[in-house]
Amino acid sequence: METALKGRRILDLTRVLAGPYCSMILGDLGAEVIKIEAPGGSDETRFWGPPFKNGVSSYFLCANRNKKSLTVNLKKPEGREIIEKLVRTSDVVIHNFKTGTMEKLGLGYDRLKEIHPGLVYCSITGFGETGPYRDRPGYDFIIQAMSGLMSITGDEHSGPQKFGVAITDILTGLYACIGIQAALLEREASGTGQKIDLSLFDSAVSALVNIGSNYLMTGELPSRLGSRHANIVPYQSFSTKDGEIVIAVGNDRQFMKLVSMLGLPSLGLDPKFRTNAARVENRKELSAILQNLFLQEKKSFWENACQKQEIPFGPIQTMEDVRKDQQLKDREMFIRMQHPKAGDTAIIGSPLKLSKTPVSYRSSPPEPGADSASILSEIGYDEDEIQQLKQGEII
Repeated sequence: METALKGRRILDLTRVLAGPYCSMILGDLGAEVIKIEAPGGSDETRFWGPPFKNGVSSYFLCANRNKKSLTVNLKKPEGREIIEKLVRTSDVVIHNFKTGTMEKLGLGYDRLKEIHPGLVYCSITGFGETGPYRDRPGYDFIIQAMSGLMSITGDEHSGPQKFGVAITDILTGLYACIGIQAALLEREASGTGQKIDLSLFDSAVSALVNIGSNYLMTGELPSRLGSRHANIVPYQSFSTKDGEIVIAVGNDRQFMKLVSMLGLPSLGLDPKFRTNAARVENRKELSAILQNLFLQEKKSFWENACQKQEIPFGPIQTMEDVRKDQQLKDREMFIRMQHPKAGDTAIIGSPLKLSKTPVSYRSSPPEPGADSASILSEIGYDEDEIQQLKQGEII
């Protein structure tokens, strides 16, 4: 089967989530990804849990499929020599060491581009390689706090809240994928690679989108609105007799359909609610009226009613609900892979549906060093040399 990135080799010196998530996507698209760790395995997520299955962390499994594993001691010259040899046949190097670490190891961009001028080199750090924060370590939680994301998440009673997942890591991983593929495309024209300097902080701030734009335009600090939208009303959750639902009315026509369905068409003609701008101004009053109406029936009733009227609707689902959702089953968003230690394992699949070059799931997340011998053999090491590297704790 043809894949979009077939023939591309990625050296992945990242750990935890942002970098591994990026390289997993590249692997799903067909690239050969070689995950580099210290001997014994140095990606912290291998040890994050519970849950574990036969000693394997579910966290590690979420971002490391379609990779080979090579363990190398980068603190020793023999280990750095291995990386340099691999760079000669690689398209991309990704790392998320602190600013300056790769340079101290002799593996910075200036050095590696001498070995391979066509190399695309992606540096992922907490705050970027320039600016007063460049030497600070960056963790998703810290970045969520500093970027403003937490200040707008939650409601007036909860105080600032973090996202339920490490959203800045995920965003940074996606930006890294975009940047890497853009650099590979540019290389086809120029013949040379380039460096990508990507930070979690920048990525998180970019995700402020409309809220950030609202502030920059007005200078008014945004309030925490919970499930409510800053610019659109009604666009929020409501309680029903048996759970919570979300209504997303995007225009005045949909609002008229909603209030007619609810048996109060006069609301759509009321000057306080007739336009979205008016509804935003009178948000509290309208939300209270709608909430009382939604409490009169169950979720299933409102789902059917909204579908008939083409009103954007969705139940707030638990993970169990999501796992059972037929739409996601049909879209193959949950897959099973055989892991050498964990056995048959369910993981979340890729959302990328390419008609000509679909993603592929070729290998489960690897055990540390599982492919060291075969990779080293490919770049010229014989069996005796590989054994000497093992004995010297180089691999």
